[in-house]
Amino acid sequence: MSKDYYKILGVDKGASQDEIKKAFRKLAHKHHPDKPGGDEATFKEVNEAYQVLGDETKRKQFDQYGSDFQQQGGFGGGAGWEDFMRAARGGGGFQGGGGAQFDFGDIFGDMFGFGGGSSRGGQGRTRRGNDVQVDIEITFEEAAFGVERDIRLQKQNDCDVCSGSGAEPGSDVKTCVECGGRGQVIRVQQTILGAMQTAATCPTCHGAGKKSEKSCKHCSGAGMVRSESSYKVKIPGGIDNGGVIRLTGKGESAGAQGHAGDLYVQVHVRSKAGFQRHEFDIYTEVSISFVQAALGDKIEIDTLDGKKKLVIPEGTQPGQKFKLKNLGVTRLHHTGRGDQYVTVNVAVPKKLSKKAKKLVEELRGEL
Repeated sequence: MSKDYYKILGVDKGASQDEIKKAFRKLAHKHHPDKPGGDEATFKEVNEAYQVLGDETKRKQFDQYGSDFQQQGGFGGGAGWEDFMRAARGGGGFQGGGGAQFDFGDIFGDMFGFGGGSSRGGQGRTRRGNDVQVDIEITFEEAAFGVERDIRLQKQNDCDVCSGSGAEPGSDVKTCVECGGRGQVIRVQQTILGAMQTAATCPTCHGAGKKSEKSCKHCSGAGMVRSESSYKVKIPGGIDNGGVIRLTGKGESAGAQGHAGDLYVQVHVRSKAGFQRHEFDIYTEVSISFVQAALGDKIEIDTLDGKKKLVIPEGTQPGQKFKLKNLGVTRLHHTGRGDQYVTVNVAVPKKLSKKAKKLVEELRGEL
């Protein structure tokens, strides 16, 4: 049965190449098998559709003959799956026999961390360092009002001697011999579909197109060394358990001609006995006696701001809830605070003295 490549990509027959590429990018991100929830079968089908519709010649043949146009002398199917996935994970591009070029660094860069836009002058894509995650634990009160914490960790950092360039200070910088200053190297592989041309970041200059005559002795030209880093992290008031703070560019160094990854700080909030949180409101409970409930009283309760007085009006019912405004958690990224809700539990004594029992009996007749 013929496949409708337009329907697979969700575009009209008159769609432009930009619209086709945009549709492919969206579906590829959604169904990529290396992504949680990805679907390899659907991804293959999307890939096949894009390789046909993304090439003007094959698209015209498809419009004329349908997806069976390879039987009419056209080029059907798509590039080999192994080559496709290798290019997709490697961040480069490849060119099929029909001339269609596919830039997977552009399409999948955000997903796998190897993208980041082409550098100027047509050079290869710059590398990106690994992202790093650290976990910290804070108290219930610190989460409510915010706190500043110092964190220390071992990771790859820019070399202090060459400032991450990989070049020995004072050495001359010349055009890279391997890539001729392009920042990319072109390789040709033989596949079941014929010769396949791939473009990858130059391993010698790492996409810069230039390389120093002498490598930094301290880092052996890598531009990075493993060392300890320390940062002050401001944890905003209102953050909840599991919240994540991102420190851009504070992850691992990528070395020469690269960009550092990001540092993610995941916050774990310790529970506080007697306190429950829902968004920015706090929920607590307090027990009072039958007499206090019936006659009213003024009691002391715990809040995030310390001890506070709560007025119990006469005739308070079991389970009745009182609202204390602005005694909750700081509203994250906003002004003001949530509220505290206090639920009253009326304690009924299990045993009564003879005198108390007599008084209750007399009270029963009055109620």
